[in-house]
Amino acid sequence: MADKIIYHLLSDTCKALSHPIRIEIIELLGKGELGFSEISERTGVAKSNLSQHLSVMVERGILRQRKEGLNSYFRLSSQKVTEACQLIREVLIERLEKTQEILKTF
Repeated sequence: MADKIIYHLLSDTCKALSHPIRIEIIELLGKGELGFSEISERTGVAKSNLSQHLSVMVERGILRQRKEGLNSYFRLSSQKVTEACQLIREVLIERLEKTQEILKTF
C-alpha cells in the first residue's frame, strides 16, 4: 500500500516537471536562488505564465519560495532535483546517440 502512495506522489512530481519552461527554471535555479524578475528575464516567459509554472512547482515541493517585501525569491527544495533532471538528460542523449548509430546503417 505504501508503495502505491509513493508511485502516485512520484507520478505527480513527474507531471509537475513535464514542461520545458519548468525544466529551464530548474536548470537556472540549480545555480542558486533567483528572484521572480530575474527568472522572467532569463527565460523570456511572460510574468503571468511564469507565475503559474512557479506555483505548480512550489505546490509540488520542487521549489521553495521566500518573500522579501514585494519581491519573491525561488530556490530548489533539494539539489537532487537538478541531479534527477541531469540523469534523465543523460538517458535521452544515450538514446539519441543509439538512434543516430542505427540511422547511419541505412
